[in-house]
Order: sequence, then structure tokens, then C-alpha cells
Amino acid sequence: MLTNLDIEELTAFRRLLHRFPELSGQEVQTAARVIQALGPSAPDQVLAGLGGHGVAAVFDSGQPGPSVLFRCELDALPIHEISDLPYRSQVDGKAHLCGHDGHTTILLGLARLLARKRPAMGRVVLMFQPAEEDGSGAAAVIADAQFDGLHPDWAFSLHNMPGCKLGECWLAEGPVNCASVGMKVVLEGKTSHAAQPEFGVSPALALAQLIPALAALGQGGPLGPDYRLATVTHAVLGEPNFGVSPAHAEVWVTLRTMLDAPMAALRAEAEALARAKAAAHGLRPAISYHDDFAACANDPHAMQHIATVLDQMGIAHYQGALPERASEDFGRFSTLPGTKGAMVFLGAGVDHPALHNPDYDFPDDLIAIGTKIFHRIARNILG
Repeated sequence: MLTNLDIEELTAFRRLLHRFPELSGQEVQTAARVIQALGPSAPDQVLAGLGGHGVAAVFDSGQPGPSVLFRCELDALPIHEISDLPYRSQVDGKAHLCGHDGHTTILLGLARLLARKRPAMGRVVLMFQPAEEDGSGAAAVIADAQFDGLHPDWAFSLHNMPGCKLGECWLAEGPVNCASVGMKVVLEGKTSHAAQPEFGVSPALALAQLIPALAALGQGGPLGPDYRLATVTHAVLGEPNFGVSPAHAEVWVTLRTMLDAPMAALRAEAEALARAKAAAHGLRPAISYHDDFAACANDPHAMQHIATVLDQMGIAHYQGALPERASEDFGRFSTLPGTKGAMVFLGAGVDHPALHNPDYDFPDDLIAIGTKIFHRIARNILG
């Protein structure tokens, strides 16, 4: 069990991370702070530079048994924080507005408990993952050769959840987060004088047609196997100039499905539409994909381990608003061959500011709760 001193020190560490956020792929100082904070817990192995700036800490019993991975995220968001907190972000335009500072601190709390008593068998892997917010981190960690020796039998994660009562949990079997991908369509034509647009090839009309056509590919509705949503998030046409007919346009759209399989079809339809519009207007198209998230689904056996612990702790849990539309790259861990994985959503409060809002802050009361949930899962599996 965490002591009062543990909680005091962990809270101070969480607030330190909050003051100095780093974006996806830039978590150099965050990783260094994590490695330093792990020092007194004396893990049996610490791996750095996983998939970029990821860190893994291994607590090994020295006895045969399962490998249990607990994962958190290191990165922050490119959003300006609006708060008067004494530990508010010191980096303009960047902030921990999703709670990854709190999730990281929970794993450091777990490290303290494992240091005091190693598991009876098997090992625990604490995975401090980079670049969750852009969907690249989990895939990069798994592709890293260092991960070959860390392949887990079980994988668990949590995410704080505004809208759920503080300290209660949302938990469900099967899909919990949608698959999504960002599709960037670039249309290239030829500039001309604005007085002679007929001598150029403008993408203006194609862009105007493409925006509603892409949105019409997926209009949302109830979440289910056939769920599709296409959200136009950004568009650009030419330069801010009255004298030049444009040659360049971009439209960015986020494609979203509840399951992985329908995503391939949605991507193909969106790409065919973009190429057809480009061809109809004599434009050169270029299509690229970004922020690629696999769907996240809870294995029933892993989910039951979480449910058992919540019952043991007397924590209310229910399906809540699951599955949710937002994406989460933990699904790449939970779908590894031979791995059973699940994520639980830990309530941040019904009226708490929503994730990614500029006034969001992670509730420090969740540090001890999240640590205890993970610790009990580890003990139930490994002894």
C-alpha cells in the first residue's frame, strides 16, 4: 500500500510533469525524469529509447511465470492551457490535457510497491509509452527490437474518464475505442493571374465539392459493427492573396470505424473519391495517412481480471458510455499474438472538464486508486 509520503511525492512528480509537457515524439525530458524517478525502486532491468523515447522497467521474480505489462503514455497535447494552477504548463501552446502525466505517475507508484515485494512468479513490465496522441507510439514500441524480450502474456492500461463518477469505473468486454486514421488530400493545379483564371488550373471547385462528399462517406450514428464517421478537420486553398488564382489545396479528414475491418473499405472509398474529383478538374492528387489508430477491444479474460479487482476493492464498475468514439493506441498491445489485454476507464468526475479541454487537469486523487488497481491485478496473476 502507498504511504502518505509516497502519495505526497508522487503528486509532486505528477505536477512536475504537468509543468513541462512534451509532444508526441519529443518526450526526451519526460523519459529522463521517469528513469530518474524509477531509480530508488531498483527495477531488474530498465530499457530506454523504445520506439522513440519510451521506457520499460522490468520487475522479475526470477521464477517461471507469465509476463504482465502495464502501460501508460508520456506525451502531451498541442493545446494552450487556460488555468491559474500553480503547476500549470510552463510551455506555451503545450499541455497535459489528457491526463498522461497522471497515468505515468500511477505506474511509478506501482514501481514503488513492486520494489517492496517482487511478484512470486513471472515478471511485471512497466511500459512508459511515447507518442500515444498521434497513434504512432505503440506500433513503434512493438516494432523496436528491444521489445522482442518483453512480449507480454497479459497487458493492462487505464485512462481517466471525465463524465464517470470520481473513483468509479467504466469497463466492458469487446470494443471500447474506435479505429481512426487521418487522411490528407493534396490537390495541385497551376497558378494564374486573378484577372485571367482561365490560364490556370484552380482546385477551388474540387475542394468545395470534396469537403461535403468526404463527410457524406460516414455520418456517424449509433456505435456498432457498421459505424462510420468522416470528419473534415482542416482545409487550405491557395495563398492569402487577391492577385493570384490558386494552384494548391488541401483537405484533411479523420476516418473512424468501430472495428478494424471496415476501415480498409472506408479508406478505399475516400481515396477513390478524392482521385475522381482531382481527375475531373485536371488536378494532380497526393494522398497520405497520419495518426493511424487500430481499434481497441478488451479480451474477456483480461477484462475479468480487472472486474475481479474492482469488486475486491469495492469500486463500482459498469459499461457507462463504452464503446466510445475516441481512439486509443493501446489496442496494438492487446491484439499482440499470445497477449490478452484490457483497458479500464477510471472516473475523473461527472462534471470534470473533458479530455483535451484547455481547462482540464488530472485529479490527483486517482493516483492512489489507479496504483492499487494495477497492483492487485499483478498480485492476482503473479502472486
